[in-house]
Amino acid sequence: MTEDTPILTGRFNPKVCTYWVTTGAIAFGVTIVGLPLLLLWIPLGLWGTRRYLANMECVLTAKALKVKKGIWVKREKTIPLEKITDMGMIQGPLMRAFGLHRLTVETAGQSGEGALVSLIGLEGAPEFREAVLAQRDALSGPAPATAAPASTSEDPATLKAIHETLLRIEAALSASPERPSNSPEATPENDRV
Repeated sequence: MTEDTPILTGRFNPKVCTYWVTTGAIAFGVTIVGLPLLLLWIPLGLWGTRRYLANMECVLTAKALKVKKGIWVKREKTIPLEKITDMGMIQGPLMRAFGLHRLTVETAGQSGEGALVSLIGLEGAPEFREAVLAQRDALSGPAPATAAPASTSEDPATLKAIHETLLRIEAALSASPERPSNSPEATPENDRV
């Protein structure tokens, strides 16, 4: 299997268009100025959100998560799976009424607040999230069976070996010819340990 072969392709729920139009209608409805615009918003909002939804795409491949969206300004992001640190699920009360989830993707090294990618209306969002995280974990390989000691400086054998090495270095330095007195290394401050 090549790394660009799709493992899973996300599909988006058409209810997300109604959700977007409803949230816009609520925003227009709470202001007096927005009430006349509400009559234009519903048909134009439905048309625009359907176009936006038609351009949304989310594909999981062997090594990356590819997301495309946008109407006039098209955005495409390819997120390497090993960079994904968290995938969050958000569901507010209005989303719950429509049966929708917001899936957020956060990565290592991402700048700014919030998620790198936010997808609303992905069908089977919990299962898609688990598939992405399972593929990410499969890339990293199995966890080691035994963990290394937290610090090698606590191991007596290691401390003894370091002590013996320092004694050999000290003996080699004392056996070497004297350094010139105008050398910066020959200052009394540098000879102190």
